[in-house]
Amino acid sequence: MTTLVIGGSGFLGAELIRQAAAAGQPTVATYATSPGNTARVEWRHLDLRDPERVDAVIAEVRPHVIVNASSGEADWAVTAQGPVRLAVAAAKHGSRLVHVSSDAVFSGSRDHYDESCLPDPVTPYGAAKAAAETGVLLVYPQAVVARTSLIIGGGRSVHERTVHELAAGTREGVLFTDDIRCPVHVTDLAAALWELAAHDARGIHHLAGADALSRHELGALIARRDGLDASRLPTGLRADSKLPGAIEVRLDSRATQRKLRTTLRGARRFLTATA
Repeated sequence: MTTLVIGGSGFLGAELIRQAAAAGQPTVATYATSPGNTARVEWRHLDLRDPERVDAVIAEVRPHVIVNASSGEADWAVTAQGPVRLAVAAAKHGSRLVHVSSDAVFSGSRDHYDESCLPDPVTPYGAAKAAAETGVLLVYPQAVVARTSLIIGGGRSVHERTVHELAAGTREGVLFTDDIRCPVHVTDLAAALWELAAHDARGIHHLAGADALSRHELGALIARRDGLDASRLPTGLRADSKLPGAIEVRLDSRATQRKLRTTLRGARRFLTATA
């Protein structure tokens, strides 16, 4: 049975493909601009704004499972409407669908957010992700919507590259001491997504790490792991900046974790190991 990874050339998509290939699972992946360099996968160009192309790719591939790991940022046609087009096609062709969402659907006004909390986004990106969640589950109630947080892993994430550039003085900016998230390791996240795809899961699930950390705390852990001088990392307050968006969003993943074999490690654990 074939799996289809939407957004396979991205950071999470590449890890999903790697794990599927390691399990001997035939895999097809899509890209928006250029294919990834991952071996043992067939590539298809896909523009999520084109409903006919979305249906054609799924009809051609006939996947048993579709995991949507694409990212269109605040582009409404891609981020909000694209996943709904996928859900319509997945339901039509009888494919399982796991749609990856974000903690950006929340405002940060609560102490923590579990799967029962309703979205209250405060940015265009968050609004697009929240609209996608609603649309996907409306047209395909059997789908899984998996919310996650900052994705870290092996020095390849944007967050890890930012820390290296700040420590080297080649990038301007600061790491906020009041901007709180629950980082997750990319291998844990991908494994958990495949677990949800393989079982009779449906509806909202949270897949974030067990530790709530500030951007600066996360940066210091990355720096120490990589032998960098954490004292060189500039600090600041998100509250003093003009950046839109929530300051503290703590995803509570305990209900989903109880269903999984995969452990969603906290950053304090995976950044002090060799993972």
